[in-house]
This record gives sequence, structure tokens and C-alpha cells, in this order.
Amino acid sequence: MKKKWKILDKAPNKFFSQFPEIDPIVLQLLYNRELKTQKDIDGFLNLDYGEDQHDPFLFKDMKKASKRIFKALEKKEKVAIYGDYDADGVTSTAIIYNVLTELGFKNIEVYIPYRMTEGYGINEKAVKEFVDKNIDLMITVDCGIANKEEIALANKKGIDVIITDHHHEPLNPPDKAFAIINPKVKEEKYPFKDLAGVGVAFKLAQALIKESRKKGLDIPRGYEKWLLDLVAIGTVTDCVGLIGENRTLVRYGLVVLNKTKKIGLRKLIKKSRLNLGELEAWNIAFQLGPRLNAAGRLDHASTSFKLLITGDNQEAEEIVEGLEKTNKERQKITEKMVGEAKEQIDEKKAKGSIISVLGQDWSAGLIGLVAGRLCDQFYRPIIVLSQSENEVIASGRSIPEFDIIEAVEKLRKHLKDYGGHAAACGFTLKARDRLDEFNKELLILGEERLKDLDLFPKIVIEKKVKLEEITHDLLHELEEFKPFGQGNKKPLFLLENLTVVNFDLVGKNTNHLRLMVKQDDHTVRKCIGFYQQELAKNLKNGQKIDLVCEVSFNEWNGTKEIQLKIIDLKIKK
Repeated sequence: MKKKWKILDKAPNKFFSQFPEIDPIVLQLLYNRELKTQKDIDGFLNLDYGEDQHDPFLFKDMKKASKRIFKALEKKEKVAIYGDYDADGVTSTAIIYNVLTELGFKNIEVYIPYRMTEGYGINEKAVKEFVDKNIDLMITVDCGIANKEEIALANKKGIDVIITDHHHEPLNPPDKAFAIINPKVKEEKYPFKDLAGVGVAFKLAQALIKESRKKGLDIPRGYEKWLLDLVAIGTVTDCVGLIGENRTLVRYGLVVLNKTKKIGLRKLIKKSRLNLGELEAWNIAFQLGPRLNAAGRLDHASTSFKLLITGDNQEAEEIVEGLEKTNKERQKITEKMVGEAKEQIDEKKAKGSIISVLGQDWSAGLIGLVAGRLCDQFYRPIIVLSQSENEVIASGRSIPEFDIIEAVEKLRKHLKDYGGHAAACGFTLKARDRLDEFNKELLILGEERLKDLDLFPKIVIEKKVKLEEITHDLLHELEEFKPFGQGNKKPLFLLENLTVVNFDLVGKNTNHLRLMVKQDDHTVRKCIGFYQQELAKNLKNGQKIDLVCEVSFNEWNGTKEIQLKIIDLKIKK
């Protein structure tokens, strides 16, 4: 698919003259990230764990929640943690479980819903189980803010509920919760709004650790920081912006992850063919995260939770082997579903405003992945629906031009439940016979918003540079921009008028493009385009091209060389 190249505006000359000691390329990248003062720049490049995060007691209900938890400890009350089935949810659950255990709680009940039959959030069946087990206090992680009725039921039955969540507050939020710790609720004054569920859980853990020391409890020094490996995993996998406090938590979380003491994580890292000391956010997003998520997608997420808390080598080994097998099965089924979905998309449908596909008994845990793959390929909002004997469930992914949850909210008369944000949604229809009407009204909304737009994926280029400007010194400075992720993408550069010295297709399936280029008869540089074999079709030696690329070090056999990763190229006419 054709891609639009968009170069960000050059920073004003005044900005460059303000910081003459900083490389102009680095300065442009800082400007692109809205970092325009010495304080902002220092805070971004020179993170400090103590200074660059907020006091957990800035949450309006944190003191209240902390006091209630210590009351439960003192009175030996029964406590339950209600989690979620994705990597953000299981890491959040593990953090609260670990902290409560460290404080001295015994026999903590942990409940993670089964995605296939229970779906997301608190359900009535679970609340009734807690009542039968005489639970006194329930702490939710990564969920709860949309469960007004279930929380009211728990309250009525004598169970206090502390909600820790990061999802948007619904139109009709819970009013019977004992405490709500969520940066996105309207009355919340906590300064940073974009914490993942695990980030919110960690702030509760921080508060409990602070209070425990005041009470004279023997919590080891440094205990808090050893939770950060879980915070990094949950934050990266939940795709929240790696800016502000998230940047601090993930930067230090990666330090901890690279020397993690958790047996389960060490086994998972080894099974993923990764090495401690070399892990980056990318490894979490595409290697560790999918394996932890696989349990909740096809089986039960309690498996991943057990891996994160186990202290037994054999148990960890067995769980990791199971997760590896489940992840491979997940990949296989996803590919099959993507193929079946694409069979429904003809040329006309591919060029429409919104693409909707329907499968019979498609896995509830995988339809979101399918939607994401289709959205990437067709650059349209995608709704993937799965019809079973009893209901129709759906997952959606969208493009920046279309707020998908806003559209879904307008069609809520057809829905039993729904949730999400601008880029992703999930919902269940009230009845199967609502499907045609829902699709029809959704397409109308899509036409209204998108009909006059030229919909092509955009490649956002941070700066036009010369080949000779890409040096070892520059790459070392770019290391300080890590961790890369949402809100702080790996920089893309434009190189113009390059000469193709030679090229070939490499790899087991000859599907990677290897390209040698030079500019103005200067240094020859190696470029690699993974799965970019299509770009080689019209290439010839000696041609002039413009190239969009990422820059990084490639280390091989003890040598460190500059490598350009090809994102896109255009042949000059």
C-alpha cells in the first residue's frame, strides 16, 4: 500500500541558538517531543527515579485505601484481588499479591476471569463466590470502573471494594466503592493521567510500603524497586504512552528486568531466546508480552500469574513450556482467522470507509489481534465479529482519523456491553438479530467521517539528514531517548539522493532486502529491510533513491557497526 511521507516542521532558529551545546539532530528530536525548556530536556534525558514520578498519596483516595488495607491486616480479614486476563492485568495482580504477602496477609484469594466465558471486568458470579468465602475486602486491578452494579452488590453483601483501574470513567460510574484509584476519573487530581493498570497498582504498592515503614513493619530496603520488572512488562504491553511517569517506570523497570530475581521471568526470557542484560522495550512488546498474553487468549490467565509469583524452578519450567506451546497455537489460529477474514474483503470493501468481517465461533481472545492485523494492512477502521450459538462479540481497531469508541457509543442501543478508547474497542450485541442494523449504522457513521479523506498510512519523519551525519556519537546520544514506544517512537530519518551501490535479497526465504548506498560519493552504508522484498522489484544499481529509515547499531561477532533499517524508499525519476 502506498504510504504518505510527512516531515515534521523544523524547530525555529531561536530554539537551536538556545542550546548550542546539543547536536542539532538531537535538538530537533527533542523539539518534536515538545521538550523546549532546559527543565523538560533534563527531565527527559536524565531521568531520576525519585524526582521523576509522583507521590502516590496525590491520588484523592489513596490514604483512604491504604488505611482500609492496614485495617484488614490488623483484623485478619479475608482479602481478594480481582484481576484481568491480559499482561497488564496479570502483572498488576502479581504486584498487589506480592505486596500484600510481604505485609503479612495470609491466604489471599486471587480471581482472574476466564476470557471466553466471563469476559472483561467484575461479574456477579465472582462476587457471589466471594460472599460464600466470607471475603471482607476486594481490591480490583486493571478493571472495576465500569462495574457499578457488581460493586453495589458486593457492598450490599458486606464486601468493601477498592478499585484500581486506568480505563475511562463511564457515563454511570460506581458509587458504592470504598475507594477509587484511577487517574482518569473526573474528580481525580493526580498529575499523570496515562498510567497503565500496572502503574496504578504500583502506586498503591508504593503507598502501602511507605505506610508500612511508618508502622514499623520490616519491609526490606529496595523492595519497591524489585517490583519494577512487572511494571515495565505491564506498561509496555498495554501500549500506553512511554512519556512522563511511564517513561521513568519503564526505564528503571528495564534495569530491574535485566537482572530480575523472579524465577518465572528468568525462565521465560531464556525460552524466548533472549539474554539478561540485553532486554529492551521491544523485547517486551513482541516476545515476552505475547507469551504472557497467550494464556489469557486461549486458556486461563492464571497460568501467567502463577509464573510471575512462583519460587519453584520446576513449576516455572513447566509453565513456560506450556506458554510456549500455547503461544505457537495462538499464532497458528490467528493466521487461519486472518486468512478467513481476508476472504470476505473484496476490492470494493477494502476501499470503503469501515471494514466489518464476521466469523463463526472465532476465538474471543484472538479477534482483537485479527482486527489489528487487518487495520495495519488495509488502513481502515476494522470490526471483527464472532458469532456463536448464543451471542455476537466483537473487537475493533482503528486509524487516527476515526475515533472508534465514539462511534460505538453512538450505537449503544444495540449493545449489551462495550468499552475501549479511540483506537480500539470491544463489545457484545444485545441479540444476534441486531447485527445487520448495527453494521448498517456503523457504515453510515464511517461514511460521514471518512468519505472525503484520502486514507493512506502516514510515515512521520522527524528530520532530513545527510548520510555522513549518522555517526557513532549520534547513535550513542539516541540511546538516551530509550525506552521507545507509544508517545516516543523510534526516530525516522529521511535521506535524499542516495545512490544504490548494490542490493540483494537475503534470509532463509529471501524476503529481506539488503542494500548498500552512498551519498555524494562518501561513505557506503549498509541498509536492511526486513520483509521488504517488494521494494526490490524496480531497483537497479546506480539508481538514485530517497530512503526513510531507523538508525541503530548492529553488533555481530564483537564488532559494532551502524545499520540503517529501511522503512520505505522511493526511486527518483
